[in-house]
Amino acid sequence: MESDDIKSERSFIDRLEAVLMALILLGIILVAQQFSVTVFRIGLGILVGATLLQIAVGNTPRDLSVGRSLLRIVILLAVVALMFGLGILLAPYFAQIGR
Repeated sequence: MESDDIKSERSFIDRLEAVLMALILLGIILVAQQFSVTVFRIGLGILVGATLLQIAVGNTPRDLSVGRSLLRIVILLAVVALMFGLGILLAPYFAQIGR
């Protein structure tokens, strides 16, 4: 009886993290196979996408509603994209400083 109560108390973020972990595992399996480059590319896309989503989902409080959780995830993904973009834009500048 307690296990039913525990399952019903799982938050949206907990369920989303479980799905993302399954996708990361699937991506690793698809990348590890040696038979098809197409399957490798699909696995790599799944792995990268699920990992980036996990960064945002893992930093989202579990007590938020679904709507607020999704908003927080979108904001966090925008921050991650901004950091990657700044890194790409600044890399040539920093490379010139080192010369």
